[in-house]
Amino acid sequence: MSAVGFWKDTKDSQKVVRQLKELKSTVEPWENLFKKYQELKELSEILKEEDKELIVDLTRNLDTLFNEIDKLQLNTLLGGECDKNNAILSINAGAGGTESCDWANMLLRMYSRWAEKKGYNVKNIDALFGEEAGIKNVTILIEGEYAYGYLKAERGVHRLVRISPFDANKRRHTSFASVDVIPEIQEEAQVNIENKDLAVDTFRASGPGGQHMQKTDTAVRITHLPSGIVVQCQNERSQYQNKQTALSILKARLYELERKKKEEKLLKQYTQDKKKIEWGSQIRSYVMHPYNMVKDHRTDYETTDAAKVMDGGIDEFIETYLKSQKSLPVRQAGKGKS
Repeated sequence: MSAVGFWKDTKDSQKVVRQLKELKSTVEPWENLFKKYQELKELSEILKEEDKELIVDLTRNLDTLFNEIDKLQLNTLLGGECDKNNAILSINAGAGGTESCDWANMLLRMYSRWAEKKGYNVKNIDALFGEEAGIKNVTILIEGEYAYGYLKAERGVHRLVRISPFDANKRRHTSFASVDVIPEIQEEAQVNIENKDLAVDTFRASGPGGQHMQKTDTAVRITHLPSGIVVQCQNERSQYQNKQTALSILKARLYELERKKKEEKLLKQYTQDKKKIEWGSQIRSYVMHPYNMVKDHRTDYETTDAAKVMDGGIDEFIETYLKSQKSLPVRQAGKGKS
């Protein structure tokens, strides 16, 4: 960066600055934690048994250090090519009719609340509402650093067991919804889309919205003819904005498709994730009757605080899954019952 003429090529210079920032965000936290460790180690060597207050203070600082190490360890698991990218998350109601549409809506709220707590921005892209309640499918964009890295752990089928509010006889129902997550691709050079390969249709937006959206053909549907991928957006105010958002999602889906073609291992995993949305294919179960429990079937991590989970408290599930992929130990080992 100190070389003469470095700033002449703005595009290249900005790329190097981004790389430097990423490297610093990796190295500096480790150096700071190691410095704290050395300070506590030196302090422990001069401690005497009668210094009870100092021992309590040292113990508290050690606990803080362990927690910070856990967070840093989690960041090391997010080293994938697109882990730092924004996430495009889609939820589709499965077997179960109105009950599953309501379950899909509950999952949408759960992920929205999780994103809010992370300080991420949530943008609704497209939604198809259920006939009686809930949503049949929805696509949202979650903007924030490592959004995809975290949420890729949520890809799969989610199962709900509860007393249905739509059943007059108050019987217990089982519902399913699938969650798919792909990274948003920000560099256009990575995906080349030709206009001749696109079929663009416009239509009027449905569902809640202003009069302008409902009276004009602002919604856009784009079909990529070679791959058959279809994307649509109807939540922006203008047709142009909807088209740009739809193109962005299409690029992300095409990039993901190519990545999976090149990497056979990921392709196999993708195929497994696309199981039918019904019995035996779920990655996680949310039981709200006759007891409260949320259990991840991939890691056996579980909690009895279902209300916390539905309010966006899914960090423990994400962390445990990511660590299991790298065969790393989880602090306070066990099933995570709370």
